[in-house]
Amino acid sequence: MQDILYLTHRIPYPPNKGDKIRSWHILKYLAQRYRVHLGTFVDDPDDWQHVDTVKKLCGETCFAFLNPRTARLRSLGALAGRRPLTLDYYHNSGLQQWVGTVMKEQAIERVLVFSSAMAQYVTGARQARRIIDFVDIDSDKWRQYAEKKPWPMSWLYRRESRSLLGYERQVAREFDASLFVSQAEADLFKQLAPESAAKTSFFNNGVDAGYFSPSHEYPNPYPSNEAVMVFTGAMDYWPNIDAVQWFAREILPAVLASNPDARFYIVGSRPAPHVQVLATLAGVRVTGAVPDIRPYLAHARLAVAPLRIARGIQNKVLEAMAMAKPVVASIQALEGIAANIGEEVLLARDCEEFIATISTLLQHPQNNIGQAARARILADYTWEHNLERVDELLSPAPGVTLHSTASASKPITLTTAGVMHE
Repeated sequence: MQDILYLTHRIPYPPNKGDKIRSWHILKYLAQRYRVHLGTFVDDPDDWQHVDTVKKLCGETCFAFLNPRTARLRSLGALAGRRPLTLDYYHNSGLQQWVGTVMKEQAIERVLVFSSAMAQYVTGARQARRIIDFVDIDSDKWRQYAEKKPWPMSWLYRRESRSLLGYERQVAREFDASLFVSQAEADLFKQLAPESAAKTSFFNNGVDAGYFSPSHEYPNPYPSNEAVMVFTGAMDYWPNIDAVQWFAREILPAVLASNPDARFYIVGSRPAPHVQVLATLAGVRVTGAVPDIRPYLAHARLAVAPLRIARGIQNKVLEAMAMAKPVVASIQALEGIAANIGEEVLLARDCEEFIATISTLLQHPQNNIGQAARARILADYTWEHNLERVDELLSPAPGVTLHSTASASKPITLTTAGVMHE
């Protein structure tokens, strides 16, 4: 079996949490075809329990604990120069040494990097074919944050947006190909980095439609008299915090006025204080971490995604669609998702449209929307099909362009960061 080196900024497990979903499915897909040498950060002490599960798919591995508080302080050193804070945040000398050793001892010829922060570990590996999965344009997220925050954070976020975009462009120039999570994201990056447009492409996220299936039996976590609207996601992530604050304070009161049995459930791990306080509002429930989000989706009347800050594809939307739930989403939350508005998903552009659309759904359920949503997932959002793009790029046939359908035939390499390694 041929070798692979995979670099990712967080341990790619469990496979049902945010940005881990994509990195997990990449790992699983490649492990079926190659011997994967994995290095990754562990930024949550609870995730150490998953190390053995991940190791079973890999050859040599390297895991480094990243303390978010310490990393934030360390990243401030970048302010003295022009470096993005992100690079110092994810810098680890143990990982750098491990990558160099693995590259040499395993004669790595292919590298796949997951997220811009990890590209710094293979900037000198010009002998290898290097592919980066940016996923989203992180620099544009910082730009959006800057627009929402007061000074001095607005200044800091604008600085990070500018410096990180410069780094993203540098990586795109040096690497053999750049991937994003959607065509919309790839098209935007082509505008921001026109010099690398010919090497920029995308592959959509997928959904495990067998796992996220409405055909399973799920216990009902809600009181029987509640008409539930559910939001799922990591609740220490600021775009999610902003979304549920806006919904709970600006949209929900009007929904409750005409639908007194309506309840808004915020389902996700590590709810920030700004989220926890929402539980004091009428009609709001904050669950914190749950062992399985599927019951919360299965027994909800509808899912909402009122994101005002977003990049790439929202897994929360895809998962709700796979569970055959009507989804009412903002235009930002639907970016990059190929679905028919009004038939497979419902778009709400502002408070008034959210209120009107949700009130109509609560009073007149439309199961056909959920059924059509699941059909869209089954047609266009399977991991096995979408990940074929990665194979094509890591080992292209001679003369093949970025958009070729040629199959992979040469070694592949994947890398992630770490201090604990085998």
